[in-house]
Amino acid sequence: MTEGMRIFDLEQPRTADMPIHPAHQQAGYSYLLHRHHEDEYDPDEKGPRSGAAGLIICGEHTGTHIDALCHQAEDLKLFGDVSVGGTVQSSRGFTRLAVEEIPPILAPGVLLDAASKEGVNSLEPGYAVTAEDLEACCEEQGVAVEPGDVVLVRTGNGGLWDETERYLAGPGMGSSASYWLGERGVVAVGADNMAWDVPGLKDPELGCTLPGHLILLVRRGIYIIENLNLEELAAAGRHRFDFVCTPLKLVGATGSPVRPLAIVPEGES
Repeated sequence: MTEGMRIFDLEQPRTADMPIHPAHQQAGYSYLLHRHHEDEYDPDEKGPRSGAAGLIICGEHTGTHIDALCHQAEDLKLFGDVSVGGTVQSSRGFTRLAVEEIPPILAPGVLLDAASKEGVNSLEPGYAVTAEDLEACCEEQGVAVEPGDVVLVRTGNGGLWDETERYLAGPGMGSSASYWLGERGVVAVGADNMAWDVPGLKDPELGCTLPGHLILLVRRGIYIIENLNLEELAAAGRHRFDFVCTPLKLVGATGSPVRPLAIVPEGES
């Protein structure tokens, strides 16, 4: 612990058994220890030291991760009316709006606890958090969403990380919640569910699933962080904090694993 500060780790543990969105299950997650200590241990020739090293295989949208702006398009155009054609998209990834363009995020953070507002540990599968829900959270928790903030929404789904089927069928954000946050000029949003939006729910106005991805990433240029662990932060009653998130510079990639942090002064109420 940093002296005088309390740090909340918002990343979920990465394992081969963790929940993975159906669209990304083929990539999966695997860690392989390819060099064992015994492989090079030779005290007579090399002395007492030995080393071990492994190989990580995973999709960029598995575990706790951030979506780059190139992850989604509307009518084959990315944020800023950038066409996916030409040299922008290839089998090697993207030359525009890829994850290496996301700067390290250090911003004021806000936790909106939608589950607590409803008086439950976790919202039911299929529950769509609305703009009205978020406004009510702000009022009950005594916070306001300001331009430049990072807003994290707790549905309670993060506490079900070890229950794959239930986690994947969880709640999410309705379109109105994404519109509401976009209008407030936030830098990024995040939630403790698989894909920010309600799983499988098609928006009747936009005519697509994952409408928040279109509203936020494509139309507003607002990053989305998924599969957060917000349980400890919520239990501590911390609704305002400093938020830190540093994506990896995976050139051309549409997303990156992240380990977000919420930092508050120790003893602050």
